[in-house]
Amino acid sequence: MHTDTERCVRAVRSKDARFDGWFFTAVLTTRIYCRPSCPVVPPKPENMVFYPSAAACQQAGFRACKRCRPDTSPGSPEWNARADTVARAMRLIRDGIVDREGVPGLAARLGYSTRQIERQLLAELGAGPLALARAQRAQTARLLIETTALPMADVAFAAGFSSVRTFNDTVREVFALTPGALRARAARTAEKTPPTPGVLTLRLPYRAPLNPSNLFGHLAATAVPGVEEWRDGAYRRTLALPHGHGVVALSPRPDHIACRLSLTDPRDLTLAISRCRWMLDLDADPVAVDDQLRGDPLLAPLVGEAPGRRVPRTADAAEFAVRAVLGQQVSTAAARTHAGRLVTAYGTPVDDPEGGLTHLFPAPAALAALDPGSLALPRSRRTTLTTLVGALADGTLTLGPDSDWDEARARLRELPGFGPWTVEVIAMRALGDPDAFLPTDLGVRRAAAGLGLPATPAALTARAAAWRPWRAYAVQYLWATDSHPVNHLPA
Repeated sequence: MHTDTERCVRAVRSKDARFDGWFFTAVLTTRIYCRPSCPVVPPKPENMVFYPSAAACQQAGFRACKRCRPDTSPGSPEWNARADTVARAMRLIRDGIVDREGVPGLAARLGYSTRQIERQLLAELGAGPLALARAQRAQTARLLIETTALPMADVAFAAGFSSVRTFNDTVREVFALTPGALRARAARTAEKTPPTPGVLTLRLPYRAPLNPSNLFGHLAATAVPGVEEWRDGAYRRTLALPHGHGVVALSPRPDHIACRLSLTDPRDLTLAISRCRWMLDLDADPVAVDDQLRGDPLLAPLVGEAPGRRVPRTADAAEFAVRAVLGQQVSTAAARTHAGRLVTAYGTPVDDPEGGLTHLFPAPAALAALDPGSLALPRSRRTTLTTLVGALADGTLTLGPDSDWDEARARLRELPGFGPWTVEVIAMRALGDPDAFLPTDLGVRRAAAGLGLPATPAALTARAAAWRPWRAYAVQYLWATDSHPVNHLPA
């Protein structure tokens, strides 16, 4: 979009927050870059230059605006709506893979050479993987500086910097303030409520509108005991992270998601935030989605009544694949019971002083040791589960936000017991494919019949072609016609 100058200028002049994250405005006279919705008086068009990423702005010598804080914009929705190499690379960079494994690790996961990855990212984003990772490190550093009392040396290494000097230089270059000045500035505007030791309090931005009913309702209604819970108006869950574990509490607010994070190691902050945003689908563009779905006269009333529905995703793709198998042809309550038993037997215990969370969901390696005879499941489903766990544990099957959606579907279909419903629900909620569709799902078929849509899966799939590439969101609107608890925000 950043190449369409006229459209970008209109968005800046109207201060349209829907375009935050889509592009960034760099001002030639002040050498500052802003988000489109920056509240200051817009500069003259001849003084504006548009970039596709904050990293590209920084690489061109611009610093972040102190008023609109463009580094805190929602992420571009493109990276969650596409499955090409650049989109997969961006999802991996967002998860901090460059900080942990370097550019060679990023390239190896994508199956390309480092030179090819750098060339593709430069062509589309105006910055290579190192510059993109550097911009993300700067944002993480700012969060730690402003929301914790950690010593600056600890902040530097937790944010992924290799030295305190590099940390200081980057913060000064990007924000035009020293780390100490950033902390002092934040202290002057911070709320006077004393912080809880060891807990980070953050605001996760999103593009309006956002309907929290099905999003938090689904997560709460399907919560696995010990791993997830709804408590005091927040969805809480444990997170397995590279350097330890975390506990997160997420609460819907009118203009943001309130996030409380407790981490055993602050180096996991970037990944924890990325997983929370992914789980709640916060980088989606609801206006584009809803405009497309309103084109169908039978869906239009559903969209108009409660716009901004998101696709509830998962914090861990392998975890959800296991839970999807446990949920085959059983009720939500039964699926939770089966998953809870696995957690108690094979999950890693954790402490949760603020609630009732007790375990991390067991990793595939831990589940590979399970005794099939101990599962209260039909024999065929035991085979399905043990085969899946074995494939995940030995690396034959890899699932994640960076997966090639078509390839992952093909691998899943090769496993015994994986029909269209299981494959598509994993593609929707674990892999994040916005076009995943469930024509055989009972709730979808019931809603289709009530709306006058075709009843058979083949005919419904043909009719749903007009909803592409947002069929996963159409499923959320169809599910919402039912009174099931997944569609309602818990009390």
